[in-house]
Amino acid sequence: MKERPLRIVVAPLNLLSPGMAPTKEEKMVLPAYQDTGYGFKIAKLFSMEALESALKYEPLPDDVFIVTYPKCGTTWVQNIVGCLFREGKPFTSAIEFLTHTPFLEMAGADSAKNMKRPGAIKSHLCFNFIPWSKEAKYIFVARNPKDCCVSFYHHTKNITGYEFKDGKFDDYFELFMEGNVDFGDYFDCLLSWYEHRNDPNVLFITYEQLKKDTRTYTLKIAEFIGQKYKDMLINDEKLLNDVIKYSSFNFMKETLNKNVAELAALPRDEVLNHPDLPQGLKHLLAGGDKGLFDSDPNSISFVRKGIVGDWRNTLSPDQNKRMNEKFIERTKGTDIPELWKEYM
Repeated sequence: MKERPLRIVVAPLNLLSPGMAPTKEEKMVLPAYQDTGYGFKIAKLFSMEALESALKYEPLPDDVFIVTYPKCGTTWVQNIVGCLFREGKPFTSAIEFLTHTPFLEMAGADSAKNMKRPGAIKSHLCFNFIPWSKEAKYIFVARNPKDCCVSFYHHTKNITGYEFKDGKFDDYFELFMEGNVDFGDYFDCLLSWYEHRNDPNVLFITYEQLKKDTRTYTLKIAEFIGQKYKDMLINDEKLLNDVIKYSSFNFMKETLNKNVAELAALPRDEVLNHPDLPQGLKHLLAGGDKGLFDSDPNSISFVRKGIVGDWRNTLSPDQNKRMNEKFIERTKGTDIPELWKEYM
């Protein structure tokens, strides 16, 4: 196991930067976060007990982790890997999706211990916090920070428990730039995994690579998790096309949003007594009006757009300039700018 950084409990960071103070006419709305004591925040609706257990999880030799900073392609790769493990078949319900590719920090360590295998574990942790084993495998997906920021904003607005329905992008942009959003600083996470991109048990890819050449990178993912999965796709073109189809954004938007809406509408008692749901997930889904999703099916947009370059519709010229400057400053001395030279 890796050495953990010393845990220091600090007072909550001030979320307001100079110049961010709201006017008398307009009150600033901030997402509902909680400090973890580990140097990063998580959503207030998450269970600290689940997070603590996640950090202490000891990986099994056949574990496959899908790791990203939030809103960088996690759901997409969960569906690709899930289809590979299920021989081209898509997930048929949100519960199946959430228990076969469990979100470690949200659902807790038991969700990983008890998941159906072969399966994959989702995480948003920086490298220095991830449960690490040289025998386990880690797929890390990076996305350009501009699209990530915009997508994370919409995600935060959409999840009921963030209490951010009326939040403004300009305010959220400042939080993102300061690393004061849940799971911490975007650049800290990216750089921590980039340093391990050549480790034999790490596959480092970008969202944009996967978008530009889905077939090639689906085969790379298949080969990484096991040669037999790549052989399976190479020898069966229909199976390869099915994996790509059932993990596509059009399919996920149509089916996963519907499945999540059905899950959100389940009665509280049914959630609490469901045999397949880990305790950490029950805690969220049964959270009433502060839960994970709105019970109105028309409000669910778990999968939104999935396009590259959507930031151009949201960032102001000044915000774009500031993000470029931050990107250059934080990635100086690395090859990271080459990853997104045509997108930044």
